[in-house]
Amino acid sequence: MSSYKDAGVDVRAGEETVDRIKPMIRSTHSPRVLSDIGHFGGLFDASFEGYEQPVLVTSMDGVGTKLKVAFMTGVHNTVGHCLVNHCVNDILVCGAEPLYFTDYFATGKLEPGVAEKVIEGCVNGCRENGVALIGGETAEMPSMYSEGEYDMAGTIVGVVEKSRILTGSNVAAGDVLLGLPSSGLHTNGYSLARAVLFPEFAPDRHVDSLGTTVGDAMLAIHRSYLSQARPLMDNNLVKALAHITGGGIEGNTKRVVPEGLAMRIDWNVWDEPPIFDLIRSVGKIPDADMREAFNLGVGLVIIAAPEHVDAIKAQCPEAFEMGGIVAA
Repeated sequence: MSSYKDAGVDVRAGEETVDRIKPMIRSTHSPRVLSDIGHFGGLFDASFEGYEQPVLVTSMDGVGTKLKVAFMTGVHNTVGHCLVNHCVNDILVCGAEPLYFTDYFATGKLEPGVAEKVIEGCVNGCRENGVALIGGETAEMPSMYSEGEYDMAGTIVGVVEKSRILTGSNVAAGDVLLGLPSSGLHTNGYSLARAVLFPEFAPDRHVDSLGTTVGDAMLAIHRSYLSQARPLMDNNLVKALAHITGGGIEGNTKRVVPEGLAMRIDWNVWDEPPIFDLIRSVGKIPDADMREAFNLGVGLVIIAAPEHVDAIKAQCPEAFEMGGIVAA
């Protein structure tokens, strides 16, 4: 007679995983979380004091093939942090404050120690952004994944006052583009980066220009821009924001530029993290392809009226001018 465990699903491993992660997850909770880990759904108090017309904003994403680098290096406690920060940024550019997050973790054979590290990363991201991790799903699915591999995704929910939603509809010719630096690849372009770098470098190879190993450079945590952008939005200094993900600077920023307008970008005014020059030189990749696949050192683009640029730089010293909005 066969058992569920014989079929490849270890219920006890799932229970052990939940026991390991419960204390971490509870550390992200506030009094607004009305359910504990293990319930069929996460409950969150939806009273929004101070909002006249609260609008909920949601987004979901994954980490992509950055996970392959985690598998190669055995470092599993950063990709969850990347996932949370990516999702926070996606709703931030709508003007939203993040409220809560749920995760999905799936693997062929559940290793509680690995799952614990992955969720530790999610917890760290939630703590950084003041987000409650109120639920998730851990799935063990034999034969669905290669040995030692897993996939993960997350969903975030935030809130914004209806009158303060950022759409870019008021962007005009003469407005200024400002950038905030990225920490590296963030969570995009890894299929190209891996194809270029790993035939030439082992993940633990130290490269002087990087100041670290190739693996560590590629696992640099995707930055959250909540703490930098929130005060700017609160002070009405921002017309639009763009989170630079797949598609690069132009591909993402044009999503908040109205028809009839165009961007003028000065590609030489900021210093790219060295990982991009390594990819470009080793792979002999044309600039057009680099600009389409990678953020090239800019993780968030701010569009603002010219009279607000000095105030933005004063409040956010990392911000740098990188171009402007012109008539198409």
